[in-house]
Amino acid sequence: MKFLTLIFVAVIALLQYPLWLGKGSWLRVWDLNQKIVAEKESNSKLKLRNDTLDAEVRDLKQGNTAIEERARSELGMVKQDEVFYQVIDQVPSTPNPQPVAPGTNTKPH
Repeated sequence: MKFLTLIFVAVIALLQYPLWLGKGSWLRVWDLNQKIVAEKESNSKLKLRNDTLDAEVRDLKQGNTAIEERARSELGMVKQDEVFYQVIDQVPSTPNPQPVAPGTNTKPH
């Protein structure tokens, strides 16, 4: 009887081996599904980047506004007969003095 039980356990183990550790096993399927999810995420990021570049190429091909905008922002170019003004915000190095009323003595005693 022990021999028959041992044979049945061995047969069941041989039948279970492909399910758990074989070529189409559950572990391999789970691993491949994880890889598919990662690739889909990577593909969606790349598709967004490609769509952005495609829109930029279409803008550059269709009109001069995109080219002009790029020349102004990246290269610092200006149009002919155009005056360029650069405004620089200056921060005062000393704090503003307190206003003094006329006729008051500001010298210490």
